[in-house]
Amino acid sequence: MPDLAQRLADVDFRIGEAARAAGRDPGELTRIVVTKFHPASLVRELHALGVRDLGENRQQELSAKAEETSDLPDTRWHFIGQAQTNKARAIRRAAAVVHSVDRERLAEALDAAAEPGDAVLDVLVQVNLTDDAGRGGVSPDGIEPLAERIAAAATLRLRGVMAVAPLDEAPTAAFERLAGYSDRVRAVVPEATWISAGMTGDFAEAIACGATHLRIGSAITGPRPPRA
Repeated sequence: MPDLAQRLADVDFRIGEAARAAGRDPGELTRIVVTKFHPASLVRELHALGVRDLGENRQQELSAKAEETSDLPDTRWHFIGQAQTNKARAIRRAAAVVHSVDRERLAEALDAAAEPGDAVLDVLVQVNLTDDAGRGGVSPDGIEPLAERIAAAATLRLRGVMAVAPLDEAPTAAFERLAGYSDRVRAVVPEATWISAGMTGDFAEAIACGATHLRIGSAITGPRPPRA
């Protein structure tokens, strides 16, 4: 199996090819390496290879890895998983960006978790692209009210939208809808231009539909290690 450096280089090459095929500048894209279930030592290896944007799905892992690697300069942690309001303070302590704000109560909890001197927290509205209300994300009819609530929060900065493509649908169709939802968010906050979409299996389609932030795990990190 290729080593970490080769896997990273291969994904970056594919990102560049997909961007150019879509008539886009690869430099406009942010590649987030998702380190779910991998040890903090992998974060150190990635940092040595130039990776600065890292993602985690679980608050416990996020907090632990952020603390263990706090000596690494310029590291930017993205929280991309479903968040509980009672974990808002811990998430805010560790993350620079929260991609998964899908309800007003969570936005309020993240805002309330700010302490004096904290930087403004970048957040994205997560949109549910399915008809399953149990999936993460706000329903399309709730996008504007949630965006307005975030925009009113003193310590949050609305950056854009995030979504996960449904498994039972062609990703291009789903990401095209997300691009439309991005337009609706920008009608509330014109500067909210980020679109967080695309993972290992569908990032080329996401790029073609306007994604600015790609959340890529196993194609770079390799198979997940056995859990203890």
